[in-house]
Amino acid sequence: MSRTWHVALPAPDDVAGWRAAAQRLDQAGIAPDLVQFTVKGDNSGLFAGEELTQLPDNAGETRAVPADLGELANLALRHRDPERFSLLYRILWRTRSQPELLKIASDPDVDRAQAMAKAVGRDRHKMTAFVRFREIVAPDGREVFIAWFEPSHHIVALTAPFFVRRFANMRWSILTPEASAHWDLATLTLGPGAARGDAPGEDRLEAAWLTYYASIFNPARLKVKAMTAEMPKKYWHNLPEAALIPQLIRGAEARAKAMVAAAPTVLERRVPQMVKQPSRELPLAQGETSLPDVARDAAGCTRCDLYRHATQTVGGQGPPDAELMLVGEQPGDREDLSGQPFVGPAGNLLDIALERAGIDRARVYVTNAVKHFKFEPRGKRRIHKRPDAGEVDTCRYWLDQERALLKPKLIVALGATAARGVLGKSVKVGEMRGVVRPLPDGSSLLVTVHPSYLLRLTDEADKRTEWHAFLADLRVAQAFLEGRDQQ
Repeated sequence: MSRTWHVALPAPDDVAGWRAAAQRLDQAGIAPDLVQFTVKGDNSGLFAGEELTQLPDNAGETRAVPADLGELANLALRHRDPERFSLLYRILWRTRSQPELLKIASDPDVDRAQAMAKAVGRDRHKMTAFVRFREIVAPDGREVFIAWFEPSHHIVALTAPFFVRRFANMRWSILTPEASAHWDLATLTLGPGAARGDAPGEDRLEAAWLTYYASIFNPARLKVKAMTAEMPKKYWHNLPEAALIPQLIRGAEARAKAMVAAAPTVLERRVPQMVKQPSRELPLAQGETSLPDVARDAAGCTRCDLYRHATQTVGGQGPPDAELMLVGEQPGDREDLSGQPFVGPAGNLLDIALERAGIDRARVYVTNAVKHFKFEPRGKRRIHKRPDAGEVDTCRYWLDQERALLKPKLIVALGATAARGVLGKSVKVGEMRGVVRPLPDGSSLLVTVHPSYLLRLTDEADKRTEWHAFLADLRVAQAFLEGRDQQ
């Protein structure tokens, strides 16, 4: 009778352990039907509790796991199917005689393993989409963010690095029934599982998040089947916004009809007589000796053609001694009508984010890289149109005057247009964001996304992920202003 080899892996997601054992068994020529894989602590297996036999001590180099099989195994072995380790070893064994086995999609073993991998991939996506952090105060007085999630498969270790990349400047823990992940701003550690009661039920700004969620809900784009397919109801009991979904769905039709029936934007030009026509080369001493002077002169600006259709110039706003200067792209429809920056939906979202990051909005100077609203008519509405490079560069005259007078400690550029306005050249937000960089004039710059970008997102995963990333960037700004290093 042939000997049976038993392999006990220390954890249900021990891909490296399986690989090492599978290579030794394969090198020793031990057929799959003579191998039993178990996980230590799993009392459901045939050999649970039995002292397991040592693996064969092979001489020479083992056969490498084929690259495509290694990629498949990295996902499929995290599935909950108790036969996953045996299945992947059987596929490895079969590649001895069938090197192209994984290309045969109709093969039962390959089909089953690929279905497992797809299920694990979907579970990872759901985790990145539906983890909801809530704030608590740690014993050291600093904030920590705790989340509770119930994955379908063994994905915590595999998915945790995503949250490190996204929320590197937050101390956080993700708790699940079988495992947990913890980030302390320097090290990612994995630990045992937890209970639902170990995570907070809500935090102090839960209402702010619900306000944000309701504000980005677009009734005209509602597709209930698609939404529930992306956000299955099994996740709802852990999502604070889930309580809003039924009422938002019920009111969607009426809200969409109201949007269609809304009156067109009323345009009333408010462009005063030009005080003077500055040139790019004029020094500050020519007249703009205070922020009100800049606002007065910019009100009559005709340096580019945007003034021809905008209602009025929208200048900066905030205290003249502000250490933090926020630079947006351009005014929106509501800003154009009111003459004040950041009073529309993006401004409301920015206010929530600043409060969440611990930044006093009243102590911030807010302005835009371009001072006139650029748009294109679409029916009854004026739709934002991105300023081109020439318009940004022309309007930089006014932004430079504001910077020279304000002398901020830190400038936060909200989006690529704002970054170009500050730097005078185009940069990629993804490559620049979240890091404080010194500027030649003695101030510093941090680049992040514009809050309007968050409002345009439709994917539930992207909404939550980008919201937390935006908050993390603002916390870097606050830490810099306070003299704390969070880089």
